Amino acid sequence: MKVSKILRLRFPKFIKLERKHAWTFLIIGFLITALSGTIYFFILKDLPLPTKLNSSSAPQSTQIFDRNQKLLYTIYTAKNQNFVSLSQIPKYMQQATIAIEDKDFYKHGALDFRGIFRSLVSIIVHQELQGGSTLTQQLVKNSLLTPERTIVRKIKEVILAFATEAIYPKSKILEMYLNQIPYGGTTYGVEAASQTFFGKKARDLTLAQSALLAGLPEAPTTNSPFGSHPEFAKKRQVAILNKMYEQKYISGKQRDDSIKESLKFQTFSNNISAPHFVLYIKDLLTKKYGGKIVEEGGLQVTTSLDSKIQEEAQSIVTRNVDKLQGYHATNGSALVTNPATGEILAMIGSKDYFDEKIDGNVNITLALRQPGSSIKPINYAVGLMRGFTGATVFVDQPLCFPTNEGKKYCPVNYDGKWQGAIQMRYALGNSINIPAIKMLKVNGIPAMIATASAMGITTFTEPEKYGLSLTLGGGEVTMLEMVTAYGVLANGGYRINLHPILKIIDSHGKTLDEYKPPSSPIFGKKVLPEGVSFIISDILADNNARLAEFGSNSALKITNQVVSAKTGTTNDFRDNWTFGYTPDYVVASWVGNNDNTPMNNIASGITGAAPIWHDIMTYLLKDKTPHPISRPPAIIQKKVCSLSGLIPPPDGTPNRCETRFEYFIKGTEPFRIDPGIQKVKIDKNTNDLAAPNQENNVEERDNLVITDVTNQIYCVTCPHPNPTPVTP
Repeated sequence: MKVSKILRLRFPKFIKLERKHAWTFLIIGFLITALSGTIYFFILKDLPLPTKLNSSSAPQSTQIFDRNQKLLYTIYTAKNQNFVSLSQIPKYMQQATIAIEDKDFYKHGALDFRGIFRSLVSIIVHQELQGGSTLTQQLVKNSLLTPERTIVRKIKEVILAFATEAIYPKSKILEMYLNQIPYGGTTYGVEAASQTFFGKKARDLTLAQSALLAGLPEAPTTNSPFGSHPEFAKKRQVAILNKMYEQKYISGKQRDDSIKESLKFQTFSNNISAPHFVLYIKDLLTKKYGGKIVEEGGLQVTTSLDSKIQEEAQSIVTRNVDKLQGYHATNGSALVTNPATGEILAMIGSKDYFDEKIDGNVNITLALRQPGSSIKPINYAVGLMRGFTGATVFVDQPLCFPTNEGKKYCPVNYDGKWQGAIQMRYALGNSINIPAIKMLKVNGIPAMIATASAMGITTFTEPEKYGLSLTLGGGEVTMLEMVTAYGVLANGGYRINLHPILKIIDSHGKTLDEYKPPSSPIFGKKVLPEGVSFIISDILADNNARLAEFGSNSALKITNQVVSAKTGTTNDFRDNWTFGYTPDYVVASWVGNNDNTPMNNIASGITGAAPIWHDIMTYLLKDKTPHPISRPPAIIQKKVCSLSGLIPPPDGTPNRCETRFEYFIKGTEPFRIDPGIQKVKIDKNTNDLAAPNQENNVEERDNLVITDVTNQIYCVTCPHPNPTPVTP
C-alpha cells in the first residue's frame, strides 16, 4: 500500500487541514525562503572568515594639507605593527586591558549579557554613555569589519564574535586583540605601542606604562599623551589603575606608586607642520568618521590653514615670548581667522609644541582660561540693545556690591585710579572696571550669558556661579570661541561658525565633505543688530577713546589702518589677552604660563599679548587698503555734552558744556538738554554731596552734577577727598 494512502487513512483530519490551508503553508514557506535569502544576501554573503584575524591588509595613509595643498601631516604612512606571543606581553598589560575593557572576559562567551545590561542601565538611568562590547567583539569589529554604525554591521559583529570564540581559545583571542588593536597614529599592537611611546619592548613595560597604554584603544587620539589634551592620558591611566585595584590584580601600594611614577615618553618623531592645528583637525575627523577611517581610510583633507601666515605667526609668538623672561611669562598663543568665512588661517597653540618644560604640546587655543576685560564688549553690546548709548554716563568711584555669599565685592581698576563721571565710549575704550560692573548690574547676568551664547561662547553654563565679576572675566572661555564672538562684531552682527576643513576626499576619489564659504557674512546667523556691532567696533577702533589708559601710540594702534582691538588681563595676572579685527581678519593672542602661575608686571597694551597681536595684524595688513567700518543706515551722529552725554544748550547759554560727536542707533539718541549748574544738597563738613536723607549740616549750593546709569548722583565740581566705597 502506498504511503500517501496510509497517511490519508490514518490521519484524515490532517489531510483535510492540509487541503484547506494549502495556500497558507505555501505562503509561509515562501516567506521563510525569502527571509533566509535576505539574511544570506545582506549579512552572510560577504561575511569575512574569522581565520582572517591572523592576516592584515596594509592601511592607506590620510594626508592633511593646507589651503594651498602644502602637506602638513601624514597619518599612517606605514602601519607600525609587530606581532608577539602572549607570553611576551606582561601580565600587567593583559590585566590592565581586561580590567578597563572587559572585566569578565574569561567568564563569558562571545557576548557579555551582564555587561550589555549594565550599559543600558548607565545610558537610560544615568544618561552616561558606556560600552557593552566584549574584547572579542572589539577585535572582529576593528580587524574584520567597517566602522559603520548599522544594525547589519552589529549583527555581523555578533555572528563573527561567536565564530571566533568557537575557533580560538580565550588566550589566543586576547593575544590577537593586543597585537591588532590601534593605539594611535601609525601604531597597531602593544609591541609597536611600547616602542612608540616608551622606546622599549612590550615585555619590559612597567605597571604604570601598561596602564597608560591600556587606556589608548578606547580613544587613541583623545587619550594620547601626544594629543591636544595630554592630561586625558593621565586621567585614563589613573582610572585603569583604580579598576585593577578593585578587581584585585594589584595592591593599593602598587596603585599609588604607579600613579606617582613620572613617565618619560619618546619624542614625537613624525614630521609635522603646525602640530597643534593638525592634531585639532585629526580630533575633528575622528569624531566625525571614527578612528579607523581616519587612520586607515586614505583620506585627503584640505584645510583652511595658510602656511605662510602660520609660520609668520609662530615666529612672532616665539620671538615676543622670549622677550618676556623677566616677567615670568613662559608661553604664548595666537589664532588668526577670516570672520566672513570662519576659516582658520593660523593656529599657534604654544610657543613651541616640542618644549616639554612649558607643556608645549597643550593647545592653549582650546584650553579654558579666564578672558579678563576682553569679555566686556559683549556686556556693552547688551547695554546698547537695551537702549543705552556710547554717551551713557557711568560714575567710576570705589564701589562694593553684595554677593550671594554675604560678602562684598569691591573691584578696582587696573591702574588703581578712579575716573569719576565717564561715558560708555571711554569706559570701554579705557577698560574701566566699575562702569562695566554697573552695566552688567543693569543688563542682568542672564542677558549677558544669552548674548555670549548667541555669539558663540558655550562655556557660561552656570549663571549663579559668576556674579557681577563675569564682565571682568570671571567665567572661563576658550580662545577658539572668543574668536567666533569677535567675528560677529567683525561681520556686522552676523555669526559665521569656524570651518577649519575645506574638503575631504576618500581613497576612491569621492568627495565626502566640502565647505563652500559664503559670499557675504549676511548668509550667517544674525545675532546682533548691525547698529550695535558698528558702535562697539567704532569704540574699539577709536584711539582717542583709549588715550587715558593706553596712550596715543600703544600696541593696539596699527598705522594707517582702521582696526578694532580690546585687551584683557585677569586680576591675578595669570592670563593676558588681546583680540582685534577688521572685516578680513580676527587675530587673538595670549601670554601666560601653562601651570597657571601668575606673571610679573605685565602691563596690558604695552607688554604681553598686545605686541604679539600688533605684529601679526601688521603683517596681515601690510599690503591691504584701509577698510573703514561700514556705517549702517540706522546709525546717526549727534553732538552731545562731553560730561553728561545730553543735548548741549543753545549757544550763548551760561556755563555751556564742552561738546563732542557720538554715534547713536536711531531712537536712542538723547533728547534732554543738559541742565548745567544745579542746586544740590551739600554736606557742610565735607563740601561733598550730602548722604540720602541727611538733614543736619546740609545746605543747597550751585554745583555741576550728573546722574549715571544706576541713578547715582555725582558732583563734578565737588572736591571728593578720599572717596569711600559705596554699596548700592
